[in-house]
Amino acid sequence: MIAEVIVDIATSEVDKIFDYVCDGETKEGSRVRVPFGNTHVTGFVVGIKNDSVYPMEKLKRVEEVYDGIPALNEECLSLAKKISERYRTPMALSLRLFLPAEMRTGKVKEIYRKIVVLKERDAEFSASAVKQKEIFDYLLSAQTAEYAFLTKKFSASALKALVEKGIVGIERERKQRVPYRAVEEKGEKRLLTAEQQFALKSIRASAQTVQLLHGVTGSGKTEIYLNYIAEQVKEGRSAIFLVPEISLTPQMLSQLRARFSSSVAILHSGLSAGERFDEWQRMRTGEAKIAVGARSAIFAPLENLGAIIIDEEHDSSYFSESAPRYSTLEVAKIRAETNNCKLILGSATPSVESYLKAKRGEYNLIRLKKRINEKPMPEIILTDMRREVRRGNNTIFSTALKEQLEETLSSGNQAILFLNRRGYSQSVICTECGYVAKCEHCDVALTYHSEENCLKCHYCGTKYRMLTACPECGGVRLNYFGTGTQRIARELSKLFPAARIIRMDNDTTSGKEGHYKILKDFASHKADILIGTQMIAKGHDFPSVTLVGILDADMSLHFSDYRSGERTFQLITQVAGRSGRGKEKGKVVLQTYDPQNAILQYAIRYDYDSFFENEIALRQGACFPPFALIVRVMITSESEEKAVEVLKKVYFELEAIYQANSEKFTFFNKMRAPIKRIQNKERFQVLMRLKDNELLPQIYAVCAESKTKDVLVSVEENPGNLT
Repeated sequence: MIAEVIVDIATSEVDKIFDYVCDGETKEGSRVRVPFGNTHVTGFVVGIKNDSVYPMEKLKRVEEVYDGIPALNEECLSLAKKISERYRTPMALSLRLFLPAEMRTGKVKEIYRKIVVLKERDAEFSASAVKQKEIFDYLLSAQTAEYAFLTKKFSASALKALVEKGIVGIERERKQRVPYRAVEEKGEKRLLTAEQQFALKSIRASAQTVQLLHGVTGSGKTEIYLNYIAEQVKEGRSAIFLVPEISLTPQMLSQLRARFSSSVAILHSGLSAGERFDEWQRMRTGEAKIAVGARSAIFAPLENLGAIIIDEEHDSSYFSESAPRYSTLEVAKIRAETNNCKLILGSATPSVESYLKAKRGEYNLIRLKKRINEKPMPEIILTDMRREVRRGNNTIFSTALKEQLEETLSSGNQAILFLNRRGYSQSVICTECGYVAKCEHCDVALTYHSEENCLKCHYCGTKYRMLTACPECGGVRLNYFGTGTQRIARELSKLFPAARIIRMDNDTTSGKEGHYKILKDFASHKADILIGTQMIAKGHDFPSVTLVGILDADMSLHFSDYRSGERTFQLITQVAGRSGRGKEKGKVVLQTYDPQNAILQYAIRYDYDSFFENEIALRQGACFPPFALIVRVMITSESEEKAVEVLKKVYFELEAIYQANSEKFTFFNKMRAPIKRIQNKERFQVLMRLKDNELLPQIYAVCAESKTKDVLVSVEENPGNLT
């Protein structure tokens, strides 16, 4: 037999199939150890055949098969090939998406424990064998026990004697590393409203693969997901449930475990290596039927999928920013079509692209216009911060927000304050010469963190000592510009000293269960006010929250990105939706310096349809997605000289494509990236706007051939972040 092997080396030079002699133990999808050149490497078996075009005597032999069950099933192998071809990446890189990283490197394996089992129930003991009798009596009631527990509680020599007499036996048992053990199973099955029942019927009856569930915040989309998953599991099928943020997985895991018990497995980068490996194994063996997690869970090794759910489908985190730069939605569509199952996209603020497809009939559009139990949407109070300044209020908080906070706290309810950044302030500036403290490795301003009294780069993580004087002019008049979550917390504690305040941002959620602990404390009313960044903006359900404050609504409006209006509308709507989900009506205070802005006016009315019509007209007029395709070719290197050399080569070859097909372009140019350097890597880009994707294969081919050992060339389609 001949095994067709892709070696686990992600370079284009070895991106091809190699033939190895194998025996019957080697199966398609197996991970194997093979000789390669002068070394030994791991490989993936992508096919088995009887003959090779190469002479048999020249073929090397597979040395070892790693896993009992092949690591990759037929669907995973097929999908990896499609991803490799679509995004022009080495096949090894695509195959890695389907496996826990530590499993590939051999750093994590199954763990076992020794279990003692009772074999003889009628044994007799002499008067001196006291410990043996104690162990025997314990096992009579417990049946089994861990070897380590019995030796510690009783006696190792007594246990050994029982084994020698054949009264007990020792067996090996697989020990599962279970993530989020402390997560409570919450979520009783609820009676569906008429709208929810209609939505479920529509999903079942639809002949289309993709279902767009457009429901206002609090309309009960999750209950529809859970009911549909239950139907699929009952029919013996499996399901994938994706959420945009790791912080949302414990909450969703809680509801899924309450409904489906141990059939649920969780997959995301925040788990320990052992937990991720064991959860992956449970799915691969079929023990777990439901995968919940962030973007990477779309590659869960489940078979016979009955449903794929992408909650908050509009979120930019569903696009990978490292190779392969895949779209989760695109991969999900392939898996849904392969398994003949429904792909359900849910959002209160669908992406413009998805909503347009739904309006055109490409997706089945289902609307949920009401909150559960007819609860009203929270009132949004628009506060003009320009007027506040004119009145002499130079603080972070408007008068309206302070009044609403006081009312909320006095009534025993909770509040959430949203800020789209972390740290104490955005930047440190010398007021004498204008110097801005920047990272040595990245072309970005450093952020001041008061708790550690240091400056941090939020791109590479480097810490710097806080400045006492300007390094340029020696001046000591250093000002802090911008506002961070630390500063909000400090100012808030001065205004409301009795209030219990917690922060939720990247600084406070370190550790595997950092998100869960903060959210659990807040849900348990151990805090009155939660201050947070984007991770608190969506999906969370706190019945006692009656007030949401949005402190910098304008910030995302002014990014140099065609999506800035869409993202602002989505963010405001999502954050506002955290308020008033319990019995009491909710309120939202939205602070802005531009109260007449059209996006904000649509948002305070929760008028998605008017927002969409306005946005789609702007996009069509300016020839932006979904009426065009933005392609960015990024060239990065530690050497500016080498980066420029490759940039010239890429640009001239792409320019030839542009000259030959100029009618298919609406924009073409090369430039420095807006952030010139990140992690000591110089960054250049070629930006293009195309009328369709016909020329994509040629662009990918040029870039694939231009990479060098020292220069990375990558292609991004409609990049989520143009900086």
